[in-house]
Amino acid sequence: MLGFDDLLNELNSLSKKYSTLIVGIDGCGASGKSIFTRSIAQQGLNITVVEMDDFYLPSDSRPSNEAILTTYGEQYDWKRLYEQVLKSLSQNRAARYQKYDWNLDALTEFYTVSVGGIVIVEGVYSTRRELSHLYDFRIWVQCPYDLRLTRGIARDEVIIAESEAIARQDENPREMWEKIWMPQEHRYIKAEEPYKKAHLIVDGSGTIAHDPSSQFISLPQIEFQ
Repeated sequence: MLGFDDLLNELNSLSKKYSTLIVGIDGCGASGKSIFTRSIAQQGLNITVVEMDDFYLPSDSRPSNEAILTTYGEQYDWKRLYEQVLKSLSQNRAARYQKYDWNLDALTEFYTVSVGGIVIVEGVYSTRRELSHLYDFRIWVQCPYDLRLTRGIARDEVIIAESEAIARQDENPREMWEKIWMPQEHRYIKAEEPYKKAHLIVDGSGTIAHDPSSQFISLPQIEFQ
């Protein structure tokens, strides 16, 4: 069990070696990445968070569900993340990118990420092989399948119920998770084994007793199941 202070000290030490320390936090859907990322960002360092969900493709540019049954991560515009954020920051240039609005199903506001401090890119597929080399520190959040499925369905049911987008209200969360999202993520794990490239593996299950405000559970290298 490690404290956030230990991780922050490590990140702070690394940040002195780079103009901008770029951190990738990857893991399957509903594994606990967002909560873990927020916990880090709230600890007081100069941290900017960029979410992989901001790079979701609008429906008119997105592959159909049938077309993605043999691929992984193709709903996300990782090339735009590469060009607008990771490449720019790695070359000591400010990043400027548009966020995807899930209710409007469109790219909307532009955001700027200045050079300096720590930038965390959080989300599934964030450390895929085309992007992995641009991160200075990589974290994988691990969580069992059944717990992720339960969390994901519950979360999406709330999101859909509150959504202003009529198209989203027709979605079936369980079907999307069991037939689309989770099989895609399994193909990603099998093809790339991103957890093996991680500098740190974190337990996102929340089943091990600890103080979530000051501690997290660090896991040894794992074999994904």
